[in-house]
This record gives sequence, C-alpha cells and structure tokens, in this order.
Amino acid sequence: MLKKAQDRLAKLEARRAEMVTKAEASQSAEEVRSLTAQIKEVDEEIEEVRAMITEAEERAAAPEGAETRGAEAAQAFRASEVRKETVTVDRELEYRNAFWAYASKGTPIPAELRDAATTADTGAAIPMTIVNDVINTIRKRYGNLYRKVRKLSVQGGVAYPVGALQGAFKWINESTVSPRQNPGSVAKVTFSYHTAEIRIAQSFLAAVVTLSSFEARFTEIIVEAFLQEMDRAIVKGTGEGQPLGIINDPRVTNVITLTAAQIGDWTKWKKDFFAKLPLGYRSGEFIFPVSTVDSYLETMADNNNNPIYRQATGLEVNDGDSQNPNGRFFGRAISLVEEDILPDFDTASAGDVIGIYWQPEEYAVNENFAFTMRRYFDEETNEWVNKALVVVDGKVLNPTGYYLIKKG
Repeated sequence: MLKKAQDRLAKLEARRAEMVTKAEASQSAEEVRSLTAQIKEVDEEIEEVRAMITEAEERAAAPEGAETRGAEAAQAFRASEVRKETVTVDRELEYRNAFWAYASKGTPIPAELRDAATTADTGAAIPMTIVNDVINTIRKRYGNLYRKVRKLSVQGGVAYPVGALQGAFKWINESTVSPRQNPGSVAKVTFSYHTAEIRIAQSFLAAVVTLSSFEARFTEIIVEAFLQEMDRAIVKGTGEGQPLGIINDPRVTNVITLTAAQIGDWTKWKKDFFAKLPLGYRSGEFIFPVSTVDSYLETMADNNNNPIYRQATGLEVNDGDSQNPNGRFFGRAISLVEEDILPDFDTASAGDVIGIYWQPEEYAVNENFAFTMRRYFDEETNEWVNKALVVVDGKVLNPTGYYLIKKG
C-alpha cells in the first residue's frame, strides 16, 4: 500500500511540474487560467496521497494500539500549508503572466490581481520573482562600487544618528567620582525619496515570446541600468533628485593634491598621504579611473627608468575582468572605474578630483526595491515607452575617513 501511494505521488508531482512549465511558457490568458485550475485539482490529489503516505508510515512506526493524535495534528497542519502554498504560487504565476502582457502589449492588469496601492494610473508592480532576481544578481555581478556600500531600508525624511556617543575617561579613587559626561553632538543623516527610472524599448518587450525569457532579459536590463547609474551617483551624484555623491558632499573636506610628477612618485604617496592618514582609517580603499592607473601608477620608475611600481607600492590590477575590475595599491583595494565617473588625470583640469580614498561601509544607499512599471505613449516619437521606477537615495554617513585626490 505504501509503495503504491509513493509511486502515485511521484506521478502526480511530475504531472504538476509539467503543467507549471506549460503555464509559464503560455501566451494565452485563457490557457493559463485553465492550467491553473488543473494544477489546483492535482494539488488536492497530492494532498490526499501525502496524507495517506503519512498515515501509513506512522502506523508502521507506532506501537500496536497507540493513538496518533499528534501525527494527525501534524498531518492537518501540513495539508493547510500545502493549500496555502498552492494559492500563493498560482496567484504569483497568474500575476507574472499578466505583468508580461501589460509590459509587452499594454493589456491592463486584471482588477483581482492588482495590489491595493496599484491602480491603472500608477502602473503595475514588478513581480517579486523579478525583483528577487534583480537583488541576487546585484549581489554577484556588476556595480563595482554599489556592492561595497552599506544597504539600508529606512523611512525617508527622518534624521538617523550615525555617530557614536563620546565620553571622557577619568581615573577615580575612593574620594572622587566620575562626573556625568556630556554625550556631545551626534551626527545625523536624512534620506530623501528620489525616484529613478529605467526605460525599456517597446520593440524589445514585444519580441520576447516566453515568460521565462522575458523575465530573464527584463532582469538583466534593470540590473545593468540601475548599477551603472548607482556607481556614478555614489561618486558624483548632485543630491538634487538623486543621491549625494562623495565628491559633491560638503562634509568631505580631506584633500590631497598631486601634480603629474608627484602622482607617479611612491615616496610622495608615503610622505604626503599615508604619513598623515589616521590609523583608524588605514584600511580604506581607492577609486581610480583605469586610464590614470595605466598612465601614472603603473609607470613608476627609478632614475634609470626601471619599473618599480610593483616593488614600491605592491600595485596589482585586474582590469581584464569587466564584471569585477579591481586591484591593490599599497595593500589597499582599488575599484577601477570609467572616465565618466572620474576623469583621467591627463584630461582633468587643475583642482578636479581624479581619485578617491574611502571607507565603503561609511556610504549608505537607502532603497526599498519596490519596482513599478509605467507604460505611456510618447506623442513626440509616436511610440510606446515603458519605464521601471524605484525609489532610492544615498549619501556618506561618516566623512572622516574620506579623502579627495585632486590634480595639482
């Protein structure tokens, strides 16, 4: 009996998986609804068979005549969880297909599938399946700067303390007591609500023919566009309608100025920078445009023009990896960036920031990843425009360990 039930369960689960795959690949709303109904029927059978298997296993394991009220309760709990999971999965699959139709053809999301906060005017919420893929991809690829900073999800418009309370140390004896210390001022930072948009061509969305390929390509586009802009904003964001970048933050006042001769002199780095760097911030990292590294750091030489950059600074770069360009300079990590983020030393003007020394964990990006999609017709270009929207902000928490490296 137990063996037959187990074989039946395996067949039912295989049948269910086949129908789910077919539903995900379907372009017909009617077919999806029909398959969803069939999946529910199969789930009911699966629930019954699982209950039979559980009962048979417990009978075999229990002493003769023993009551199995605990097992019955556990069986009922598992059955309710199966029903709950089935409803959630079916609902999500139906919404994902509806969102695909909305993004590619403009078909309105059915009222019964809409979130209470999402209307026909505000667009459609991007399914959590896609959002989770975006988050997981972000953690593994791209975003050379973004992935290093601190991620928060706090309410905007509220000032949050980021500094530590300070007190004074004093020796005491039997006749003295430690005075109550004034905690001093605590640094605070307030995050705003900045909306970022990622535009996606209608021709692309209409051309994708399966749900799985649509979601995969859609995720890739969002990730690349989002991270390209976030890396730029972390460095040079204006703070007006976007995050406040490091070089535009008035609280970042530490500056080191180097001429063309000095930036390629390892002794200048030791005397003019590291010698003045507080011990607590010596574990920071550098941000440099790759062209500056090639032209000035990798060309360090002695008086006989023998290369010494590796012996003197320990410079190593991995600029051949487009997804994770990095390196090390004087034992500190280097994040290599393009010239649209930081200018090359040769093309920069005097006083321009050509490099940054920072503590990545002291920059925070505040986000909620509640992506939504808006679709509208552009009268100027006579085409449909699709854009993904997300609310995000970012700024330096503690500027003490940040240094701007400028061209002298």
